[in-house]
Amino acid sequence: MKEILLCKYGELVLKGANRSTFEAALCRELRIRGKKFGGFTVEKSQSAIYIVPQNDECDMEGMFEAVRRVFGLVGISRAAVCPKTMDGIAEIVRSYIPPFLSGCRTFKVVAKRADKTFPLTSMDVAAEIGGVILSACPHMRVDVHNPDIIVNVEVRESAAFVHAGQFKGAGGMPFGTAGAGLLLLSGGIDSPVAGFMMAKRGLRLEAVHFESFPYTSELAKDKVMRLAKLMARWTGPIRMHVVSLTHIQEALRDNCEEDYFTLLLRRYMMAIADKIAGANELGAIITGESLGQVASQTLQALAVTNPLATRPVFRPCIGMDKEEIITIARHIDTFETSIEPYEDCCTVFTPRHPRTKPELEKVLAQQNRLDFDALVAEALAGEEISWIRADY
Repeated sequence: MKEILLCKYGELVLKGANRSTFEAALCRELRIRGKKFGGFTVEKSQSAIYIVPQNDECDMEGMFEAVRRVFGLVGISRAAVCPKTMDGIAEIVRSYIPPFLSGCRTFKVVAKRADKTFPLTSMDVAAEIGGVILSACPHMRVDVHNPDIIVNVEVRESAAFVHAGQFKGAGGMPFGTAGAGLLLLSGGIDSPVAGFMMAKRGLRLEAVHFESFPYTSELAKDKVMRLAKLMARWTGPIRMHVVSLTHIQEALRDNCEEDYFTLLLRRYMMAIADKIAGANELGAIITGESLGQVASQTLQALAVTNPLATRPVFRPCIGMDKEEIITIARHIDTFETSIEPYEDCCTVFTPRHPRTKPELEKVLAQQNRLDFDALVAEALAGEEISWIRADY
């Protein structure tokens, strides 16, 4: 018996004349993921994608878990390939479906006859296969309204397929179809979630991490790299830029009023991020800011830092509370790493009473005590770049 992965599209089915572009991007990403688990072919037909192992050495379990993290798919099923005859379908159902029914008491059969030359109607197929299951599993009963599990029979042009218990896919849009953006990746909970949410909308991600060695440790930097590796399971490879802010923070400490430190530091971060985005043709900057969560994320503080960007700044967490953000962080497996107790650059020289309602003129007066452009250029000159790839 041959088993495949049968995948259902998400919202890209709503695309018009350019739908094929999105389908091609989705299939390309699936083929890339499949290389890690053996020889799989990826084919699309009738608003579905078929992932087919080419030999017995293929890792179906690994591929299944990887596919569940590919944006653009809403459902994934392990399906058995059947001959396009009722006897052939019934034989496969008897041997393949019972293990999926373990722990269930009720079921229903849903049949889809995409090949209209098949002699039975969808209703006829469903009724006959329902009888086969009742014969093989006499403890089960049919419940068409609220079944514990749905058994699907799909008669398509190439073959027939049976599967049960469709798993939820990642949703969203395929990798890279919306362009590319630069994520400001700290070691906290929020920024990995922000990156995940924008990657789900089709953005390819690069990331910038700001460090303050020796005030922050190599362990803190390693934590961020591990976060990026966890994110890459969902987002694909991430090009990581690491920039030191140590000299900038020391200059702020020595020349500016303490309650402006955080605001000025955020302006430097935004300016540096904008330069990196421009140099790498990235169309947006992404941050994990949530309105009112900390002093630098008030409406007035955001208005002070935003003008440093010459491209859109996406803040997908802006209207979320902490519990909502944590729920997503747990879903993408970054939460436990994010709460490891290593400091980040924003905890260095933290003011006792940060400004929450700053006035731009006063912020600029503080900023003008330093050579802003020279400090930005100096920080960028020490930029380190590496690639972070998922560890499956």
